[in-house]
Amino acid sequence: MFDRRFHHRPGASARRRVKKRGSEDQAIGRSRGGLSTKIHMAVRGLGCPVRFTLTAGQKGDAPQAATLIEGLPAEVVMADAAYDADHLRQAIAAKGAIAVIPNNPSRALKHPLDKHLYAQRHLVECCFSKLKQFRRVATRFEKTARNYRAIVTLAAIVLWMR
Repeated sequence: MFDRRFHHRPGASARRRVKKRGSEDQAIGRSRGGLSTKIHMAVRGLGCPVRFTLTAGQKGDAPQAATLIEGLPAEVVMADAAYDADHLRQAIAAKGAIAVIPNNPSRALKHPLDKHLYAQRHLVECCFSKLKQFRRVATRFEKTARNYRAIVTLAAIVLWMR
């Protein structure tokens, strides 16, 4: 007699039956180094964080920049070459600010770069360095993006208070 227990089982597979808690993006993505999260941050002239967003590690940098600078007053906007995009340069020009962004090597039309102003971008790197001194920010123990965002916010508040 033919046994049908292992064939044509009704219902979805076990992988499909797992109930998702929410469809919220947890800002965890796979990149070359494994699972990671990127923090995109706008920093004041003195190196204090003003606004940040979280994205998955494989996401691009330039698409997040417009939301970071939206509504913030600025005379100069500095960023690294990963943020070199025409739409971002146009948004900075619309604010009446100067874009100090090095050209992406693949760019055909090169924009001028004020190297003396760009030298001040180390304040952004110093802010990230101070932020990563908080162990929970550096290692991301939190599973959800909401909790990790709260930890980064608390660390940013501590940096403002110093």
